[in-house]
Amino acid sequence: MSKRRTFLAVITAALLAVGCGSGERPRGGAGSDAFAELSVSTDGWETDFSRHSVPLGEFSSGGPPRDGIPPIDDPKFIAPAEAAKWLETREPVIVVENGDTARAYPHQILIWHEIVNDEFAGRPIAVTYCPLCNSAVVFDRRVNDRTLRFGTTGNLRKSDLVMWDDATESWWQQLTGEAVVGELTGTRLRAVASVTLSFEQFRARHPQGRVLSRDTGSTRDYGRNPYEGYDRPDEEPLLLEGDADRRLPPKERVVSIIRGKRAAVVAFSRLRRQPVVEVAVAGQQLVVLFAPGVGSALDAGKIAESRDIGTAGVYVPELDGRAVKLIPAGAGRFRDGVTGSVFDVTGRAIAGSLKGRLLRPAVHDLSFWFAVAAFRPDARIVG
Repeated sequence: MSKRRTFLAVITAALLAVGCGSGERPRGGAGSDAFAELSVSTDGWETDFSRHSVPLGEFSSGGPPRDGIPPIDDPKFIAPAEAAKWLETREPVIVVENGDTARAYPHQILIWHEIVNDEFAGRPIAVTYCPLCNSAVVFDRRVNDRTLRFGTTGNLRKSDLVMWDDATESWWQQLTGEAVVGELTGTRLRAVASVTLSFEQFRARHPQGRVLSRDTGSTRDYGRNPYEGYDRPDEEPLLLEGDADRRLPPKERVVSIIRGKRAAVVAFSRLRRQPVVEVAVAGQQLVVLFAPGVGSALDAGKIAESRDIGTAGVYVPELDGRAVKLIPAGAGRFRDGVTGSVFDVTGRAIAGSLKGRLLRPAVHDLSFWFAVAAFRPDARIVG
């Protein structure tokens, strides 16, 4: 067995060993021999497989069955002080904000569930994380007049999580938010701005924020990383058909900004040298800010012991119609060249005449380069 297949087998065994599901599915749907091109089972699916925007042969099994990696449908939240009993300072969390309120979704929980169906500030959202692509994207769950619940199909495409919805059983690509098989083929979910921070950064920015609880309804070894050592930049990704784009190392972390037909990425290797990078995408001026202090979720066997890989946020550099020109000020801080005000990686002014003001966040993702390139081979590498 190849190294890649062995690694996948270890991951699958780890997930199934903690009760990821029985694999039972509802009866009905297309038979497994309905479409010879498919290499994954269609048993139990009510999906309209005659409608698809991508070749059906591009799907592969990730191991567990449908919802074998169970989404969280009834998320509970706790205060940061309570979460600090089990969440270490450098551990990564996905943060969604609305004014003065914010929620943090720890990677140590998402790595075992991949999807959280939540409602925040009156908006139904899906917080998604694909460990194989290191892609964390938040979506609005509303499509037309329906609010969808999302789950995991158990399948992958180009190494990325394929989700499904409970209304039409259409299949959705996690990294792009697009329905690629079924009734809703061609529909794209609206992405919601989010940022990946350390738990410590989240607490400093939102002391009254809320953190997703480990009370998920499932028993998992939260805090352990079942993908130990997966994020080595030069190593090949799992279940990626064809060769990875070699303009960057396959698992180089990148900030990806996609606006319709335009896609741009900024590599973390550049951001470590140059923590402020200005970029224009589809005519919009943006600024990428990088700060250290955030651990990897995919390095050590215990996430809290993983190496520091840092994080990045993307913002519109403007306040009250005036451009904000940021320059690095050290220790994850950034100074406005006009007012001297100091900002942090969350886009908040923490000192100076602009103290308390916030830059408008822009939708972006922090993922592995190979994943962005697989879906957007036209992506422009900035710098």
